[in-house]
Amino acid sequence: MTTGADIIAQALYKSGVRYAFGIPGGEVLALVDALVRTGIQFVIARHENAAGFMAEGAYRATGAPGVLVATVGPGVANGLNSVANAAQERVPLIVLTGKVPEEETLTYTHQIFDHQAALRPFVKASFEARIGACDLVIDKAVAIATSNRPGAVHIDLPIPVANADHAPHRSAPDIIPAPLAPASGIATETAQKRFSAAERPIIVAGQDLLNEEGGPDAVAAFATKHNIPVVTTYKAKGVLAEEHSLSLGGHGLSPKSDAIILPLLAQSDCVICAGYDPIEMRMGWRDPFAPGTAISFVQAQNDHFMHREDILITVPSAQGLVLFDGLEPTAVWPDGAPAKARADLSAAFGQTDAWTPASLYHTLNDALPRDIAVTVDSGAHRILWSQIMTCTRPNQLLQSTGLCTMGCALPLATGHALASGKPVVAVMGDGCLDMVLGELATLRDLALPVTVVVVVDGSYSLIAHKQRGEGYQSAGVDFGVTDYAATAQAMGIASSTARDAEALRNTVQDAIHSGKPTLIAVPMPRGAYHTQI
Repeated sequence: MTTGADIIAQALYKSGVRYAFGIPGGEVLALVDALVRTGIQFVIARHENAAGFMAEGAYRATGAPGVLVATVGPGVANGLNSVANAAQERVPLIVLTGKVPEEETLTYTHQIFDHQAALRPFVKASFEARIGACDLVIDKAVAIATSNRPGAVHIDLPIPVANADHAPHRSAPDIIPAPLAPASGIATETAQKRFSAAERPIIVAGQDLLNEEGGPDAVAAFATKHNIPVVTTYKAKGVLAEEHSLSLGGHGLSPKSDAIILPLLAQSDCVICAGYDPIEMRMGWRDPFAPGTAISFVQAQNDHFMHREDILITVPSAQGLVLFDGLEPTAVWPDGAPAKARADLSAAFGQTDAWTPASLYHTLNDALPRDIAVTVDSGAHRILWSQIMTCTRPNQLLQSTGLCTMGCALPLATGHALASGKPVVAVMGDGCLDMVLGELATLRDLALPVTVVVVVDGSYSLIAHKQRGEGYQSAGVDFGVTDYAATAQAMGIASSTARDAEALRNTVQDAIHSGKPTLIAVPMPRGAYHTQI
């Protein structure tokens, strides 16, 4: 017998899915069994929120949709944050939840609430699977999740539907997308004239570019061909290798970097926005360029109004840039301002003789293999690390930038290492690690080559920094310091503590070479970030 759960599992496998993440419960037993029989590994996390981030890590490694499995009630509620994260981070996440039959809920209320109502604000669509229609539901879910701006799609799977006999899966027709190019008209003509007349052109690349097939390569080739400098958001770091002289690195949350980068955008007479969505940026990035200088190639209309542009063309950036074939800007920054900005950024976030967070991250950056995947969670450490890490390719530094979720680095690294089979480094703050400490056990059980570098300062440093900057007293930001090396060792993970540059360099390189789960604690004094971000 082929069941509804089988049909869903088979469709996911056909879509390239090889891993599903979650915590089992009585209402999803048939689904979990079907996934495993189909060849999809079911990975047990310690919390559904972490499972959602593991699913994103697997997606970033393979390009196949992520899958989160949650049982009724608290299982669904625990996963809400990771579902919201998928919406803001453009992750095609299939959220499969168990459901008690509706006729039973008329008299049975234990762990019952309306999953669809709870999830609907965060998903592109929500469905309840029906007997005989599971094939249609899962095909629609995958299509919606992966189209345009990717995001989460939810399927509530009642127990009787999961177990019911189902006809063999109806093959969905292969959809060949029509070639996209900007239509001719006043917008394209104005864009061409603006580009040709430009003397200070600049490219701003954002996270939507990462979901465009060939988009990052097209932008990098365009920038180098025309000698145009490139600014990225943190998520889009590496669209142009940051070793390149035209790369101005990733920006959006550091006042120190903004003081150097935002004047360039204000001076530019042609700002080409490639997949740029300001969901990653702090409030200081409101209207960073004049509307009459901007040309945006995006996947959806501007409804945020964080910035304005008078030319917005809803096509992938690779197709949009075709507009400028055969054209050249009049000049490219004859005053050399971008090169000076690059030098100023290097000085502002440079190495120091003292053992500071900046020294820590420069040491780590120099110690890592050139193209290794790295994850980081939210806090002062993320801002400084995002300014210092040299990314050589897109999707090399994974982080939660739209929602800025704390504690995401460990599960992101776990999912990515599982799906890629390659070493990953997770850079964490101690406040972040405390939130997901149980996932070290998940990492141990999977025996993955993940190196966790946790910076220990006993404080929510970013909030402390903001309190100080706004003249508030310090409150609610300091907490006790945990011996993370001893904790990891007790959980069966190799560990050490690094107190200087040489120790950090050696332990990181040894950990990566070992291919085993490893935790490295790096103590820093409270307040060490105050002058660094």
